[in-house]
Amino acid sequence: MPFRKYLITGLLVWLPLAITVWVMLWLVGLLDGVLGGLLSGIEALLPAPYPMLERLRAVPGLGVILVFAALLLTGALVSNVAGRWWVRQWDRLFANIPVIKSIYNSVKKVSHTLFSNDAKAFRTAMLIQYPRAGVWTIAFQTGVPQGEAAQHLGPDFVSVYVPTTPNPTSGFFLMLPRTDVIELAMSVDEALTYVISMGSVAPGMAPQRIEIPNP
Repeated sequence: MPFRKYLITGLLVWLPLAITVWVMLWLVGLLDGVLGGLLSGIEALLPAPYPMLERLRAVPGLGVILVFAALLLTGALVSNVAGRWWVRQWDRLFANIPVIKSIYNSVKKVSHTLFSNDAKAFRTAMLIQYPRAGVWTIAFQTGVPQGEAAQHLGPDFVSVYVPTTPNPTSGFFLMLPRTDVIELAMSVDEALTYVISMGSVAPGMAPQRIEIPNP
């Protein structure tokens, strides 16, 4: 039926763009909300209202620009001795606050593991058998077992993250013998696309042209 074909073709054209725009608008709105909360806090501390703050609050996307600039400025400041001294004082402050110190230290260790220049987490895609032997899925190496786990398992194990489909932000953490994993030549981006698409977009596959059906 031509009506159904036209409808599906239109959906294939607009759906990727719509989802991309929705994600970007959500991110901009989130950062603008953070900026709005910051401006509200500044207004509460000031003795008189300032119209400039209201004008800043009305600028769309300003939160994204300010967060980006703040990250660049922070990175530049902590690259010298004085900046690192302030970071150590900041760490010492949060290390003495109950409950908060556990969250802060955990997040800091994870972020350093993922984003440091010498980090090896999420640099290699692998094939593993999960959830049972004979069933294969894609995983990402996050490192090797450490601490007490390494003492019990031995040196020849790897730590991997198995993402769920189509939402890769949730998944499972596994420690497997190195002999049970197969390293893949595909990049992490290709492997992640393969997982999110539920296997419909294979690594190296060129984008398919949308065929307009004949009436």
